[in-house]
Amino acid sequence: MTAQAQAPQLLLPLLLLLLTLPTTGSDPVVCFTQYEESSGECKNLLGRGVSVEDCCLNAAYAYQEHGSEFCQACRSPKWSLWSTWAPCSVTCSEGSQLRHRHCIGRGGQCFEKVAPRTIEWQLQACEDKPCCPEMGGWSAWGPWSSCSVTCSKGTQTRQRACDRPVPKCGGHCPGEAHESQACDTQKICPTHGAWAAWGPWSPCSDSCHGGPHMPTETRSRTCSSPEPSQQPPGLPCPGPAYEQRGCTGLPPCPVAGGWGPWDSVSPCSVTCGLGQILEQRTCNNPVPQHGGPFCDGDNTRSHICNKAVPCPVDGEWEAWGEWSTCTRRNIKSIRCKNMAGQQMRSRNCKGRTFDGQRCSGKQQDIRHCYDIQQCNLKGSWSEWNTWGLCMPPCGPNPTRARQRLCTALLPKFPTTISLVEGQGEKNVTFWGKPRPLCEELQGERLVVEEKRPCLHVPACKDPWGKP
Repeated sequence: MTAQAQAPQLLLPLLLLLLTLPTTGSDPVVCFTQYEESSGECKNLLGRGVSVEDCCLNAAYAYQEHGSEFCQACRSPKWSLWSTWAPCSVTCSEGSQLRHRHCIGRGGQCFEKVAPRTIEWQLQACEDKPCCPEMGGWSAWGPWSSCSVTCSKGTQTRQRACDRPVPKCGGHCPGEAHESQACDTQKICPTHGAWAAWGPWSPCSDSCHGGPHMPTETRSRTCSSPEPSQQPPGLPCPGPAYEQRGCTGLPPCPVAGGWGPWDSVSPCSVTCGLGQILEQRTCNNPVPQHGGPFCDGDNTRSHICNKAVPCPVDGEWEAWGEWSTCTRRNIKSIRCKNMAGQQMRSRNCKGRTFDGQRCSGKQQDIRHCYDIQQCNLKGSWSEWNTWGLCMPPCGPNPTRARQRLCTALLPKFPTTISLVEGQGEKNVTFWGKPRPLCEELQGERLVVEEKRPCLHVPACKDPWGKP
């Protein structure tokens, strides 16, 4: 075979090797195979020292920059779940608490045109306890107790109650509820036993070290320095009369196993992006003998492999657009009339790349409707709604509000219509913003609002400590 014919065969293995190596062009990162939406954490470490571009060939992967705890998802940007609410800023009476979410992803913006890694905050009022602690006062001391011993010297105690007045809301009395002093019974105490010196160690229980049982040696002692008195009776010696320890200086018994070389046992685990190659080894260098321990550690390990091919990214529906005006064919206007029309809304399938799945479901939505846009309708006042969030969450002097709204009473038009006989009935929806007419309440005709300041407001700080 000529040199010209051999060249393509020699270049093919080299090309495959280059495709499995990490690419350069950006600072290396730590790559993971999973972004956990509920916690915002990176899971399942794939490897270190790869480029962001190689890691994100698979949009389901995630990465961390070196020295950072922030987990960055490879997918297109999307708002994370809200964090749990932080603890209340005070432990009693009314305070405030924060929570946050991040815009997470690459190569675009989150809803409302927010850049990735942007933090959004929410602040609300909170109350762990309705009132704060109030201190109490002590009663007079009670009588002294009897002496704590029946011979020689001991102690006696007395106590007092925290009830003048009783503390409120978890308060307490300053100082101690108990007091002690020395006392003397004027009686002789018994003699308690004490141990004599330990005897010599016994011979070792085995002749070698490392077998199934640990070789040991024992020694003993007697309660004779002094013995316990009989009258008055003394206490016996505390602790054991025997002691045991492991033997030292014995020769080893069994032979421990040792690992052989690593061998590759699987191809790359993926067909796109980064994956893993599995290797294994055998405990045969040497083989464990005579009860020796098996090799310590894993018999398998993995390495990163790079297919250098982007993975498919499935499309995702954007939010539905606004409903179109409610109209009826061949009729100029059906506004404020008992005449059903139709309206439509649509949505876009975004983010589909590299032969990913198209969005499932309809791109357009059509419904039947009554047009009540700007119609004068009788209204009624709602009850107070719940208190809203504190606004602005990270600005000066945040406040919260609640409202009563003048709500329109909808016309008693039919809620279903039958277009073609035998094909069932269709639901009809009221569309538009009517003009509700209510009696005046606190000088207002549409909205009555009540505001309160948020108290003890905490500062907004980046959860990863960045300025």
